[in-house]
Amino acid sequence: MVYFILSSFLNSSGRIGKLLLLNKHFEFYSCEFLKFELHKHRKKLLGLTKYSEFQLNELEQDVLSNIQFKDEALIPEKHFVLAEKIAFDVDPDDIPFVALAIHLEGVLWTGDKKLIEGLKQKGFMQTVTTAELSDLFDQLEG
Repeated sequence: MVYFILSSFLNSSGRIGKLLLLNKHFEFYSCEFLKFELHKHRKKLLGLTKYSEFQLNELEQDVLSNIQFKDEALIPEKHFVLAEKIAFDVDPDDIPFVALAIHLEGVLWTGDKKLIEGLKQKGFMQTVTTAELSDLFDQLEG
């Protein structure tokens, strides 16, 4: 999810920006951990976007307002245990996001092909790519 937020900052009129900023069809959820990751990459974002601190804050507020954040501590332990079994050897940083998808009985939006394949090999089919989500968005906008 961090990748998608960063991408929307870099190109708010692109596919990812469209999904996060113009969406009225999907509900997006993320772990609070995402906010930490954004903070960690803030200086890099300021350099890449050439935005002022104010402009980046405004865009961040717009994007994040379309995401409902869930405290990882409220996700049942059984979902974390299952997510760890599924995702640990693929990408341990994605365990909270997989756990949240399991908990919400939702779909994990990711552009990480290695993650998608690794999760599918473990029987976790609850993934969607940006292309798939964008195509669905376009159909719904029809």
